[in-house]
Amino acid sequence: MRERLFADADGLLDHELVEYLLAVAIPRRDTKPLAKALLKEFGGIGGLLTASPEAIAQVKGMGDTSVAAIKIAHAAALRLLRAEVAAKPVLANWQALLDYLRADMAHHGNERVRVLHLNTRNMLIRDELMSEGSIDEAPVYVREVIRRAMELKSAAIILVHNHPSGDPAPSRADIDLTRSVIEAGKKLGITVHDHIIIGTKGFTSLKGQGLI
Repeated sequence: MRERLFADADGLLDHELVEYLLAVAIPRRDTKPLAKALLKEFGGIGGLLTASPEAIAQVKGMGDTSVAAIKIAHAAALRLLRAEVAAKPVLANWQALLDYLRADMAHHGNERVRVLHLNTRNMLIRDELMSEGSIDEAPVYVREVIRRAMELKSAAIILVHNHPSGDPAPSRADIDLTRSVIEAGKKLGITVHDHIIIGTKGFTSLKGQGLI
């Protein structure tokens, strides 16, 4: 498998990638059954990489070293994607932003809200998790979003959250919250470029849908 990895990593199946990753952490052992068990447990490689260490450790055969290998792979992938987002103005680099957000948020079991802070050139200056909630909601307070933007001297922000159900369709509450943040930001010269909702079935841009 090593030769195939070096020659054409894209040609490897998901279970083969996980198998090789586990083989590095668990030498001298057939890791194919464990790789397949992990993918089945978490519904695919995306769910596996974004699963919590505690959840991964519950799978029979997984120890601290093998769990760490999975999480290191995820962290490295996110760092690469984040670097691509930070390299150019975000509004001119939209696909890179979506790739990063989907890799980080699409498979999370709880709803998370984050805010991307941009400068006057629309370069990313901070990517912050604002809130983590339950499977169907996460508390967000307009005053906290605006206060943090002022602290960072953000010229603009992009709101992002995930829907653990997989369906990225916005709720009435999502739309109302976004409009409230927009109105509060206007008074202080802070632009809200968009609110992006991420799910396993895709994404929704409230601006793209004409909802803001």
